[in-house]
Amino acid sequence: MTAPGAPAAAGTTGQREATIIGAGLAGALMATLLAQRGWKVEVYESRGDPRLHGFAGGRSINLALAERGLHALRAADADRDVLAQAVMMRGRMVHPPAGSPQLQRYGRDDSEVIWSVSRGELNITLINAAEAAGADIHFDRRLEAVDFAAKRAFYRGGGGLHRVGFSTLVGCDGAGSTLRAQMRERGDLGERTEWLGHGYKELEIPPAPDGDFRIEPNALHIWPRGRYMCIALPNDERTFTVTLFMALKDEGHGDPSFETVPDAAAARALFERDFADALPLIPGLDHDFDANPVGTLGTLYLDRWHLGGDAVLIGDAAHAMVPFHGQGMNCAFEDCVALATHLDATPDLAAAYAAFAAQRMPDAAAIQTMALDNYIEMRDLVDDPGFLLQRGLELALQARHPTRFIPHYAMVTFMRIPYSLALRRSEIQRRILEDATRGCSALEQVDVAALDPVVEAALPPLADTP
Repeated sequence: MTAPGAPAAAGTTGQREATIIGAGLAGALMATLLAQRGWKVEVYESRGDPRLHGFAGGRSINLALAERGLHALRAADADRDVLAQAVMMRGRMVHPPAGSPQLQRYGRDDSEVIWSVSRGELNITLINAAEAAGADIHFDRRLEAVDFAAKRAFYRGGGGLHRVGFSTLVGCDGAGSTLRAQMRERGDLGERTEWLGHGYKELEIPPAPDGDFRIEPNALHIWPRGRYMCIALPNDERTFTVTLFMALKDEGHGDPSFETVPDAAAARALFERDFADALPLIPGLDHDFDANPVGTLGTLYLDRWHLGGDAVLIGDAAHAMVPFHGQGMNCAFEDCVALATHLDATPDLAAAYAAFAAQRMPDAAAIQTMALDNYIEMRDLVDDPGFLLQRGLELALQARHPTRFIPHYAMVTFMRIPYSLALRRSEIQRRILEDATRGCSALEQVDVAALDPVVEAALPPLADTP
């Protein structure tokens, strides 16, 4: 590390240099990709080393890894290590208020699945990969300020303040990014956050007495209840991370909220009434509910992601989103690959950052929109007869037009086409499904063959090209 007070010797050896703020998922992956390309990479992380101190739980533990993220991990040669710790999820296991759970597959077969991964284990794998590639990671170094004119950053940690020179900064420090705040002081980023008004609380389903999973492991479990829901994702240690989503404040329609369910006693009453089959699975409900914080949910929008060639933001630091499409991490990983590709194309940092932002901003906006839409689908529609009818027709049209009518979820999750293109095609397909099923209660009432010319006219063939 550069000695406190000494500027970085940028460019003295011809080696390209980057300082990455944050050694979380995006930061560690970005460090790996640049170090693999011969860059001198320094990473500054506010937390201690999770390999020594463990990973703090209580929020956002599980993540859904899909093809976009897997592609990035392959580029970093980290996919095998990650998948060795992941649990396959074939689809949504929907738990209705009455009746038996039903599996709704994400794709056509086991070639189209997503993977539940632990944030902590994944972060450690990526930190190891970054160091193996040659990146230097400095833990317990919290960014406090940036002097862009002098090209110096100031970090607090280890009992003091450290002044370190830089060539360029890559902000991977999350939705509450300090680097973004420092960039904002230099110029208007057009920053705005739209809060959802709903929050979440994490709970846990422990292993069964015999050490196995208590419920079906290869699924994302959902208890949809209209304006609120529970979900459960499997972990490789045979536990499930349960997340309760509902409004933060009483919205006046009689549904529960964290305001009306403030403590463990109220939570137990809620589960007894609305999640009765889940309650026996969560013996630590009382403790977990009182111990874990209520998380907030919002969408971060920026009009600018970079300051010339001095700094650029990626991942949640640039475009945080609600978690309901499981694409926040996948989108951030896609950012890393895209940024590395643009940096390969030109030595001009400002040009590379501008090209990166021009490419990725429309796609980030698209997945932010789709993530908000998916909250309604998960909590309110997955057990709706009309939704299930449209899903049946969607699969039928996919079978008839496999390169044209590709389900929305498949385009987002199993392909790497731009998110913005997936959104445009999804809107066209939704109109076709709505028009064709209007007034119908069963798939047999739909003239599927009559939709062939409609599909062919509206949807050109689609190839999975990034």
